[in-house]
Amino acid sequence: MLPKALFPAGSEAACAALALSPGVLSHGHVFVTGMTGSQADGTMPADQETQFRNAFDKIAAVLAEAGLGMEAIVEMTSYHIGLRAHFDHFNAVRRNYLRAPFPAWTAIEVAGLRREGALVEIRVIAALKGPEC
Repeated sequence: MLPKALFPAGSEAACAALALSPGVLSHGHVFVTGMTGSQADGTMPADQETQFRNAFDKIAAVLAEAGLGMEAIVEMTSYHIGLRAHFDHFNAVRRNYLRAPFPAWTAIEVAGLRREGALVEIRVIAALKGPEC
C-alpha cells in the first residue's frame, strides 16, 4: 500500500508552502506531523492553554481524515519550551483529549521551535482498526 497524505480542510496552502503532509496513512498507521498551537489564521496565541488545545484540535482533525478519533493514538512525543513551568497545565489539557489506555508518551524540553512564540509541538502515531492493520 502506497502512503496516502491526509489534509484537513484549510491546511493545503500552508502545507504546500512547507512541502509536508499534516498526516500520512501508511501500513496501518497514521503518522501526524508535529502540530503547534497556532490559530487558523496562522497567529500564535499568547495564552498557553489556547496553544495546547489548538495543537490537540489540529491532531484530531488529521486523525478524522483517516476516520479515527484520539483513542487511536498509540504514541505521542511532545516538544516543549519551558516544560517544567507548564507541565502540569499541559498534562491537564492532554488528559481532556486522551483516555485510557493512554498512549506511550515522551515529553522533551527543547531550546526552540520553528514557530515564533510556540510553547509546544506535538507529534503522534495512531493505529488503524480492522483489516487494514
